Amino acid sequence: MSTVSRTIAATPDTVWAVLADGWLYPVFVVGASRMRDVDEGWPQVGAKLHHSVGSWPALIDDNSEVLEAEVGKRLKLRVRAWPAGEGTVEFRLEPTGEGTNVTIAEDAAKGPALLLPKPVRDAQLDWRNTETLLRLAFIAENRRS
Repeated sequence: MSTVSRTIAATPDTVWAVLADGWLYPVFVVGASRMRDVDEGWPQVGAKLHHSVGSWPALIDDNSEVLEAEVGKRLKLRVRAWPAGEGTVEFRLEPTGEGTNVTIAEDAAKGPALLLPKPVRDAQLDWRNTETLLRLAFIAENRRS
């Protein structure tokens, strides 16, 4: 499983507020192009983000579903982009003296992505999620209450 972390200069509540606003995902998640809908109750277990991934005009419409959630601490998702496949992504938030240490752990679960050797898959996910955390930091660190 690819795992990357970053300390964000914002409280866990502020970082969680960004994660809890489903409409923001295309702003910080690398590869997400647009949000089509966000289920009522996001980010409660079972709620879905209805997103598109890729670049126009080659967009894939699919969804991501909350598998587990601990407010202010952890969010685990089933992410889908068929026919490319699906995976699991977990955001973990831990308070630090400097703000919040945010960790993203991700791996493919089904589909063609599993055909890639794990070291290749992890390297691609590490790169993608490092940039995702940078974008998340930009939003959380500059968010106004």
